[in-house]
Amino acid sequence: MFEFVPEIPPDKREVILGKLSEIQRDHDVRVLFAIESGSRAWGFPSPDSDFDVRFVYAHPEDWYLSLYPGRDVIETPLIDDWDVNGWDIRKALGLLLKPNPVLLEWMSSPIRYIWDEAACDRLTGFAQDVVRPERCIPLYFHLAKNTWNRNIEGESEVNLKKYFYVLRPVLAMRWVRMNPDRLPPMNFQALVAGVKIEDALQHLIAGLLQQKARTSEIGSGERIAELDALILSELEWAEQITIENDGLQDQRLVAADQLFRELVRPSR
Repeated sequence: MFEFVPEIPPDKREVILGKLSEIQRDHDVRVLFAIESGSRAWGFPSPDSDFDVRFVYAHPEDWYLSLYPGRDVIETPLIDDWDVNGWDIRKALGLLLKPNPVLLEWMSSPIRYIWDEAACDRLTGFAQDVVRPERCIPLYFHLAKNTWNRNIEGESEVNLKKYFYVLRPVLAMRWVRMNPDRLPPMNFQALVAGVKIEDALQHLIAGLLQQKARTSEIGSGERIAELDALILSELEWAEQITIENDGLQDQRLVAADQLFRELVRPSR
């Protein structure tokens, strides 16, 4: 598996920081962190991949004291290579409690644009306290299953890059099965290295990664039996397991409320 070094060209980073500065000014918000998500951070970009900038922000405290709640997302138009969207901190914490591992992935991104160290330390500590990796399996399962059904199942020839969009959540489930106390890494190469699959399959995946890194589309081809077998085995395992409720949801809500108040009152 070849090593992937995530990086953003300086001129692109400057544009992104400018867009984030405009968002903070125009929406009167404070960005707690902003990172690169998507294939550039995951480890399998194409030369023309979009810049998938994701951020979490907080409004001034009075914004939350309203009879009419405002929107909890900031979405900017998808123009050229720029895909820049964010979540309000209240929405982010609510999804984390479900739990939805997307916020955890964002916070583990190797590419950071804005990073409020104090706020992110609190968010990371909270996530580690409340999120059991196995509780993320249902979301990984649905991501993988939906992509499999839409793009691979029943087809004799498929767009080969779609395998990555199934493999990533599938390998995340396998990671949790083998490492029940650790959340899966965001980086795809680290994920593959940590789930103990045979060398031949690792070489096959590495070959597809190299193809994707060289061209905008790696084209269509016949189904890959070895990848299909791995995917279906993990989907079958995930479909059969039962995630037990640990009875701590009330405690998590109290802790989340406290953290929310602290993050929207940074000066107190």
